[in-house]
Amino acid sequence: MEKAVLGAWAALGADPAMVQRISYGPGMPGVPTARLPVMALARATVAVCSLAAAEFAAVRAGGGGTASEVPRVRVDDGAVATAFHSERHIRLEDRGGETFAPLSRFWRTADGWVRTHANYPHHRERLLAALGLPAGAGVEAVAAELERRRALDVEEAVYGSGGLAVAVRGSHDWTAGPQGALVAEQPLLTLAPLGDAPPVPPRTAPRDTPSAPPGAAPCAGLRVLDLTRVLAGPVATRTLALLGADVLRIDTPRLAESQEIHHDTGLGKRSALLDLGRSADRELFEDLLVRADVVVTGYRPGALDRFGLSAEALAARRPGVVVAELSAWGRSGPWGGRRGFDSLVQAATGIALREGSTLRPGVLPAQALDHGTGYLLAAAVLRALTERQRGGGTWLVRATLARTAHWLLHELDDAGTGEAAGTAGTPGEEPYEPEPWLVGRDSPLGRVRHARSPVMFEGGPRDWARPAGRWGTDLPRWTS
Repeated sequence: MEKAVLGAWAALGADPAMVQRISYGPGMPGVPTARLPVMALARATVAVCSLAAAEFAAVRAGGGGTASEVPRVRVDDGAVATAFHSERHIRLEDRGGETFAPLSRFWRTADGWVRTHANYPHHRERLLAALGLPAGAGVEAVAAELERRRALDVEEAVYGSGGLAVAVRGSHDWTAGPQGALVAEQPLLTLAPLGDAPPVPPRTAPRDTPSAPPGAAPCAGLRVLDLTRVLAGPVATRTLALLGADVLRIDTPRLAESQEIHHDTGLGKRSALLDLGRSADRELFEDLLVRADVVVTGYRPGALDRFGLSAEALAARRPGVVVAELSAWGRSGPWGGRRGFDSLVQAATGIALREGSTLRPGVLPAQALDHGTGYLLAAAVLRALTERQRGGGTWLVRATLARTAHWLLHELDDAGTGEAAGTAGTPGEEPYEPEPWLVGRDSPLGRVRHARSPVMFEGGPRDWARPAGRWGTDLPRWTS
């Protein structure tokens, strides 16, 4: 386990001595396992995120952030496992939501399998259009059509129409291909100064970030502009909200969002709608941007460039900001501009075949690429804020679902994590009980139950300051 944490912490350019501040609770009997060391990934990502939060807390409290000054961190298997299933545990008035739509699944093709994603109405429409099927077509019609086609042909046709489908590959086929080879050469995380200009002194950063008052959350007073959707990006910004940041999520009114998912990923945040194609909304957005400390984007690479939201444009317009970019497949290569989700990355990179059987592909016991990458991204943002607090500068952070998948498949699997590969739980072992890591609270929409955050350190917050409200109904303004 320590080797896995050291590798992730090293990717953040941090002092390796700080890893000794982490302690681990006892293993949790019945916690879901897999053939791949998914719990090792989950523990490691939560550990480095918690440690990055503890380090930033020490620095903002006026300390130097040396290893001895950093609050102690504890990683609890029950909390980690529950948080990595947070979207499954969410309940509003005892009602849960569906996590996958009927057309989001594995399908047999003429020569193998494909995985599709059609949770959103526009993705469903594009999938059916690519297959030449009517808008109301259901599972049986799609299955019959796909059985006639080759998997790679389906992948190209659906992506060509703006939909989402990938052929199921083995890990060797993925890494031997151009996108997989490119991803394998990338670092697990990018954390680097942004732009060619000299470092911006701390007191000319977007706003001077003074030492936090005693007892304040480490991110108190910081403003985070959240331009992410679905799971990985919102998990990262949800973590920053837990730590006291003023997180404002901005979505376009042109795309729908699941209120059920927002109950989970919107904890601690506010949510507003702006159409950046309208001059009035663009002006409101620019007012938000000029006062932001962190901008987190999770759309496919290049999608926001026309609005001046590339990392380079933000660095030029907003010296001292931390820019965090999340992508599914990486930002370059033949798949660099493609949309993607956890389930699709599992299918393309070889995870689905590793977790499956001779009869059909399988899945990890959680959307671990989304959750794990979300905690890694939050950790990298916190480390960038620490470096900015110490010496100023404009900072770039990047994380990629496909690179996290490579870490799981090719690095954690050989890292001596202590999690047995090739197993799927101990026969006869009772599933763990998540109730100790779930909490109920009142929200504007009723009584909601959600998973507690697994990010824990001495003196740190244990719950979000506010529940999620109704998606897209907050005013587009900062409260801090």
